[in-house]
Amino acid sequence: MGGARVLIRLILIAAALYLIYRFFWKRKPKIPFPGRSRETTHEDVLVQDPCCKTYVPKGQAITLKHEGETLYFCSPECRERFLSKGESQEKG
Repeated sequence: MGGARVLIRLILIAAALYLIYRFFWKRKPKIPFPGRSRETTHEDVLVQDPCCKTYVPKGQAITLKHEGETLYFCSPECRERFLSKGESQEKG
């Protein structure tokens, strides 16, 4: 009978430890993974360059305020090309 009591006691201790572990394991705050967010960030949105018509991630684009509107460019060269076209149209 002594062996059965020891076995039951070990099983109860193991069950108690398991329940304590599960209790604390579930209480951890769930942190969403960066790639699984449903919110759209600036880097996720593609904007079109008005000069070369290339799509660029908004967070990486070169910006220009023009006539109250924000324009997005793939490179400083495209932004300069856009500005030079605008100046030549105003003169002509």
